[in-house]
Amino acid sequence: MGRTSTYPIEFRHQAASLVIDGHRSVRDVARELGINHETLRNWVARARKDRAAGPTALGDDERMELARLRRRVAELELEKEILKKAAVFFARETGR
Repeated sequence: MGRTSTYPIEFRHQAASLVIDGHRSVRDVARELGINHETLRNWVARARKDRAAGPTALGDDERMELARLRRRVAELELEKEILKKAAVFFARETGR
Protein backbone atom coordinates (compact mmCIF):
# COMPACT_ATOMS: atom_id res chain seq x y z
CA MET A 1 0.00 0.00 0.00
CA GLY A 2 1.31 3.46 -0.87
CA ARG A 3 1.72 6.41 1.40
CA THR A 4 -1.22 8.58 2.31
CA SER A 5 -1.92 11.60 0.14
CA THR A 6 -1.31 15.11 1.40
CA TYR A 7 -4.20 16.30 -0.77
CA PRO A 8 -7.82 15.96 0.41
CA ILE A 9 -9.97 13.52 -1.52
CA GLU A 10 -12.36 16.23 -2.70
CA PHE A 11 -9.46 18.25 -4.11
CA ARG A 12 -8.28 15.18 -6.03
CA HIS A 13 -11.75 14.57 -7.45
CA GLN A 14 -12.20 18.20 -8.47
CA ALA A 15 -8.76 18.36 -10.08
CA ALA A 16 -9.47 15.20 -12.08
CA SER A 17 -12.85 16.62 -13.11
CA LEU A 18 -11.15 19.73 -14.48
CA VAL A 19 -9.22 17.50 -16.87
CA ILE A 20 -12.01 15.07 -17.75
CA ASP A 21 -15.02 17.38 -17.88
CA GLY A 22 -13.18 20.53 -18.90
CA HIS A 23 -11.34 18.82 -21.77
CA ARG A 24 -8.09 20.42 -20.64
CA SER A 25 -4.64 18.90 -20.62
CA VAL A 26 -3.23 17.31 -17.50
CA ARG A 27 -0.14 19.51 -17.64
CA ASP A 28 -2.16 22.75 -17.85
CA VAL A 29 -4.39 21.88 -14.93
CA ALA A 30 -1.45 20.61 -12.86
CA ARG A 31 0.50 23.80 -13.52
CA GLU A 32 -2.54 25.90 -12.61
CA LEU A 33 -3.09 24.00 -9.35
CA GLY A 34 0.61 23.80 -8.48
CA ILE A 35 0.82 20.01 -8.35
CA ASN A 36 2.93 17.45 -10.16
CA HIS A 37 1.45 16.46 -13.52
CA GLU A 38 2.12 12.76 -12.91
CA THR A 39 0.18 12.94 -9.66
CA LEU A 40 -2.74 14.52 -11.47
CA ARG A 41 -2.43 11.96 -14.27
CA ASN A 42 -2.86 9.18 -11.66
CA TRP A 43 -5.94 10.92 -10.22
CA VAL A 44 -7.44 11.29 -13.69
CA ALA A 45 -6.81 7.61 -14.50
CA ARG A 46 -8.45 6.59 -11.23
CA ALA A 47 -11.43 8.90 -11.85
CA ARG A 48 -11.92 7.50 -15.36
CA LYS A 49 -11.73 3.96 -14.03
CA ASP A 50 -14.27 4.76 -11.30
CA ARG A 51 -16.62 6.42 -13.78
CA ALA A 52 -16.39 3.45 -16.16
CA ALA A 53 -17.21 1.07 -13.31
CA GLY A 54 -20.44 2.94 -12.61
CA PRO A 55 -21.99 4.40 -9.49
CA THR A 56 -22.40 1.06 -7.73
CA ALA A 57 -18.70 0.19 -7.83
CA LEU A 58 -16.70 0.39 -4.63
CA GLY A 59 -14.19 3.18 -4.19
CA ASP A 60 -10.70 2.71 -2.75
CA ASP A 61 -11.77 3.70 0.74
CA GLU A 62 -14.71 1.33 0.60
CA ARG A 63 -12.51 -1.53 -0.64
CA MET A 64 -10.03 -0.96 2.18
CA GLU A 65 -12.85 -0.82 4.73
CA LEU A 66 -14.38 -4.01 3.33
CA ALA A 67 -11.03 -5.82 3.55
CA ARG A 68 -10.57 -4.59 7.14
CA LEU A 69 -14.06 -5.75 8.09
CA ARG A 70 -13.53 -9.16 6.48
CA ARG A 71 -10.32 -9.62 8.49
CA ARG A 72 -12.19 -8.62 11.65
CA VAL A 73 -15.02 -11.08 10.94
CA ALA A 74 -12.50 -13.89 10.43
CA GLU A 75 -10.81 -12.96 13.70
CA LEU A 76 -14.12 -12.93 15.59
CA GLU A 77 -15.16 -16.28 14.11
CA LEU A 78 -11.87 -17.80 15.26
CA GLU A 79 -12.40 -16.38 18.76
CA LYS A 80 -15.94 -17.77 18.79
CA GLU A 81 -14.66 -21.26 17.89
CA ILE A 82 -12.05 -21.08 20.66
CA LEU A 83 -14.72 -20.08 23.17
CA LYS A 84 -16.97 -22.93 22.05
CA LYS A 85 -14.16 -25.43 22.59
CA ALA A 86 -13.36 -23.90 25.97
CA ALA A 87 -17.02 -24.15 27.01
CA VAL A 88 -17.10 -27.83 26.04
CA PHE A 89 -13.85 -28.45 27.94
CA PHE A 90 -15.06 -26.75 31.11
CA ALA A 91 -18.44 -28.48 30.92
CA ARG A 92 -16.65 -31.84 30.86
CA GLU A 93 -14.36 -30.82 33.74
CA THR A 94 -17.25 -29.77 35.96
CA GLY A 95 -19.14 -32.96 35.14
CA ARG A 96 -16.47 -35.21 36.67
